[in-house]
Amino acid sequence: MSTIPRLVIAAPSSGAGKTTVATGLIAALAARGLAVSPHKVGPDYIDPGYHALAAGRPGRNLDAFLCGPERIAPLFLHGAAGADVAVVEGVMGLFDGASGRGELASTAHVAKLLRAPVVLVVDGSSQSRSVAALVHGFASWDPEVRLAGVILNRVASDRHEHLLREALEEGSGVPVLGALRRSTAVTTPSRHLGLIPAVERSAEALRAVADMGELVATSVDLDALLELARTAPELTAEPWDPSTEVEPVEADPVAGAPRIAVAGGAAFSFSYAENAELLTAAGAEVVPFDPLHASALPEGTAGLVIGGGFPELYVRELSGNTALRGAIAAFAADGGPIAAECAGLLYLGRELDGLPMCGVLDTGARMTERLTLGYREAVALHDSPLARAGTRLRGHEFHRTVCEPGAGEHPAWGWRLPTGPRSEGFAGSHVHASYLHLHWAGAPSLAASFAAAAVAYRAALQKPAST
Repeated sequence: MSTIPRLVIAAPSSGAGKTTVATGLIAALAARGLAVSPHKVGPDYIDPGYHALAAGRPGRNLDAFLCGPERIAPLFLHGAAGADVAVVEGVMGLFDGASGRGELASTAHVAKLLRAPVVLVVDGSSQSRSVAALVHGFASWDPEVRLAGVILNRVASDRHEHLLREALEEGSGVPVLGALRRSTAVTTPSRHLGLIPAVERSAEALRAVADMGELVATSVDLDALLELARTAPELTAEPWDPSTEVEPVEADPVAGAPRIAVAGGAAFSFSYAENAELLTAAGAEVVPFDPLHASALPEGTAGLVIGGGFPELYVRELSGNTALRGAIAAFAADGGPIAAECAGLLYLGRELDGLPMCGVLDTGARMTERLTLGYREAVALHDSPLARAGTRLRGHEFHRTVCEPGAGEHPAWGWRLPTGPRSEGFAGSHVHASYLHLHWAGAPSLAASFAAAAVAYRAALQKPAST
């Protein structure tokens, strides 16, 4: 059994201030010298980046749709190992989950799986006594969810705070653990897909996190929140261990582990920490590189992973790096295994918004006004270095770009939407590219398959040419 003090920071809806409170709380507790483990419910990549800046350790996702409910507690314990306290930021409203699937993947669902007390962040603007009815409804909706405290946000004045507290004391039975004033000084700039990733803002992001920490430290009862976190009971699950999920490939006695290059930096900032951990457990050497600045792939690259991000914002820099684009095209032509999702798909295409990309895939991409968003249950339609045909898993789409065509002769995935079946992406013996974001902890075979493809590629390079 494992006991880690923990809290879930939730809200009645999106936009109430969960990220400000959760990030500020992580920063404020870290400033006290505590080791804080940050987590985020759902598939979002951006909030965990701010959490990581605040905590000084990776922000990790807890998604019951992508990874399965049975893995939530183990993944939490893995990520929180060695921490004094864990802070879990929710997604959307407390009870909002995967569309049409009840509570699955909601903040409430994850809170119950973690047996964690919930603190509700309530936007106090434009209301007074009505706040008690709101909180009472959330507290009584699901008796298995322990709504143990409220933090008021966007409070206008001392008088306003008094009215809100009075109403809650009389009508909800849920204690108020803090009240944040309206502030224009504490902001996290956003754009078309949400907050701007922390990696893109560097010093500005650090300042924003520090400001959030100061605001929370002076506005909430940190001691009461810590005491509440310590009331979370033991979890009976075993921590998730990537080494038990995959069999490692056999290392070459001379060359060692196969080297897999993983794109990162500002243009490709979307990744789940567990993906790299699974590749390492599968026997690979994971080597990060930044396509905005690297002129070549890391020496000895035997596999290439290009995840999500915002390449449309760096399209001129990516296009202008002709040396790396050429190196990636040559690697693909030579049969090097490549796994790309979303931003990686765009980068591998012919062009993005009219500017040349790597040209590995016969497709062009452009920005649109339409947001494609949602969970998907997918089946692999063709063999690739990532998955065998027939592999079933769950993923997530989140983009405003469109590829034309959207699928190759051999599509990567198929799934069914209300409008009918859809085939998407590009699959081949050496390349897998798709819009679908995947959390490999939900399908560890992806890491094993890709590591094996890297080994096979390196072996083919070392094989003497026939005479």
